[in-house]
Amino acid sequence: MTIATDTVAAYAASPELRHALYRRTLTVVVVSQVLGGAGLAAGLTVGALLAQQMLGGAGMAGLPSALFAVGAAAAAFLVGRLSQRRGRRVGLTAGFIAGGIGATGVVAAAVTNNIFVLFLALLTYGSGIATNLQARYAGTDLATPERRARAVSVALVSTTLGAVAGPNLVAPLGAVARSIGVPELAGPFLFAAVAYFGAGAVLLIWLRPDPFLLAAGLAAYASDSTVASAAATPSTVRPRILAAGVTVMVLTQVAMVAIMTMTPVQMQSHGHGLTEVGLVIGIHIGFMYLPSLITGYLVDRIGRIPMAIASGVTLLLAGIVAASAPTDAMAQLMVALGLLGLGWNFGLISGTALLIDGTAPATRARTQGTVDVLVALGGATGGALSGIVVASSNYAVLTLAGGLLSILLIPAVIWSRRRPAVV
Repeated sequence: MTIATDTVAAYAASPELRHALYRRTLTVVVVSQVLGGAGLAAGLTVGALLAQQMLGGAGMAGLPSALFAVGAAAAAFLVGRLSQRRGRRVGLTAGFIAGGIGATGVVAAAVTNNIFVLFLALLTYGSGIATNLQARYAGTDLATPERRARAVSVALVSTTLGAVAGPNLVAPLGAVARSIGVPELAGPFLFAAVAYFGAGAVLLIWLRPDPFLLAAGLAAYASDSTVASAAATPSTVRPRILAAGVTVMVLTQVAMVAIMTMTPVQMQSHGHGLTEVGLVIGIHIGFMYLPSLITGYLVDRIGRIPMAIASGVTLLLAGIVAASAPTDAMAQLMVALGLLGLGWNFGLISGTALLIDGTAPATRARTQGTVDVLVALGGATGGALSGIVVASSNYAVLTLAGGLLSILLIPAVIWSRRRPAVV
């Protein structure tokens, strides 16, 4: 699918028109991200607890995160390829609708106590998680190279409203669920279904003209004409930069998911209620997204590599603080999970900017989808192993291991600088 040549020519000839569309695209992405963040956070907060209740034992509590992540991996692959062929609007809408169907399926599984339906629904719910992350790319399609990280940050920070509200609505949503005959822990998934369907509707209706298709058209138009190429984006693939971006995003995802997954289980096993769990996870998710505007500015101004290194150091500190927290130390857990979210934020924005810098428009959406598959599989690994590690040792071992793993990204990004590249 392509955009009409006369439309591309009009945008190529007018920087003001391109900038206006860029700002409009960001607005649409912001609205969809608010809704998508609510759907993501509400389900992630209680997923481990619901699995523990239905399956029994802390060893199975990491299963939902693993299934979310496997589903997200499949969805990232499909959404990336659909976006490459049909544009962001079609790809992202399809992903959010699938996530809404998955959230509805989790509720049905909880009502019927059907494990098979639960597994299938958790996989499908992962589509919403993947799509929520892939929506950040839509904001960068029309961004100039020096504003790419800030474009990512606008998309991410808009997730904060929904992402922070979701966990703190766990108790009220549980009460609503009980009032209509649905298990308490399934209540947040009802909310997630509405949020994901809403995000898909916003993109379907208002993401026009499609930013990815227009960006590809501008690149082709500039290369085939004598007009100035300022309307296009660089078309050179740089493997070292791309590899660094992938490494940063995968390692930060593994560490973050592993520690986040088992924190609610650790808290509940030591007498903390759902309200306290929701508060800690809400703080964590807030730090995942709320600092994005500052992070994006720093990534564009200070550089991708220094902020990626800051990510590894921050995640290591998060693991140390969590490991040393007494079982009743709510304040220390809040600090640890806040640092965990902040380190992930540094890694995602710097890694995403590196990924965009290292790809060409002709294959960018497909490559982004493939990379998000690796990120999701990293999350699946972290989620699956987290319960096993805690069951065989303890929470402190898990958090320290996650922190130590994250600093492996530092040599990877230093290696990428051996070939300096100009954006």
